[in-house]
Amino acid sequence: MMLTVFLAATVAVLLVMNTMFVIGMRSNDNSLVDIAYGPAFVLACAAAWFASGDGAHFRPLLMLGLLCLWGLRLGLHIGFRHRGRGEDFRYRAFREAWGQTFVWRSFLQIYTLQGLVILLVATPILVVIARPGGEMVWTDVLGAGLFLLGFSFEAVADWQLLRFKGNPANKGRIMTMGLWAFTRHPNYFGEALLWWGFFFLGLGSPAGIYGLISPLLIGFLLLKVSGVPMLEAKYRGDPEFEAYARTTNSFFPWPPRKRAAQERDSSHVGDI
Repeated sequence: MMLTVFLAATVAVLLVMNTMFVIGMRSNDNSLVDIAYGPAFVLACAAAWFASGDGAHFRPLLMLGLLCLWGLRLGLHIGFRHRGRGEDFRYRAFREAWGQTFVWRSFLQIYTLQGLVILLVATPILVVIARPGGEMVWTDVLGAGLFLLGFSFEAVADWQLLRFKGNPANKGRIMTMGLWAFTRHPNYFGEALLWWGFFFLGLGSPAGIYGLISPLLIGFLLLKVSGVPMLEAKYRGDPEFEAYARTTNSFFPWPPRKRAAQERDSSHVGDI
């Protein structure tokens, strides 16, 4: 059963990523793959669920429901944000750096790698689909609570930033209000937290411990690879951003340090 579930998810991810590769090459915009990131999880896990042939247990249904809520919201948010902006600066940097090797490196290092990440991060859900476990336990309640807290944190932070950047008067400014006053990356914190929620939900399965790879990988990517480091490198050396950084935690939410009242107001320059 486990092999069938992971095989079905792999086929679904390959279809999505290969389709997005063709679209990205034809449109000269590889950042379109980000729109498909959340929905790809939904399609992969839905395919795995159908392939399992055992869809009555509450735990996989609960996790699939939460996954749909997260994945579809994220896809809609990124799609709306992407309109009229062209290729994201991170993907443009890859395009310039890779030169003549751009096509095959895009396929391997953007689409194939992202597909692999999706499969690894989805492990708690896929494991539960294959081996749902028994009745509800305390880790189900904890996991659902962590997911809802993380999802709310991410959704509210995205909404606040989208609204802020939608005001022409804020063009080129840093968002330092709302949740952004407590952490420079509240959306990333919410993303990490909700995958811890999926991990704890998965512990109701006999094989649930294998889902630990999910929050650990997400945390590593956000904190060390493509999340915080790449965004903050864009603003390194900007005195106003540096003032914001001195008073506001990078990742974990915490009240801004007292110096914040003296060094910045609610309208610093930037667009994180």
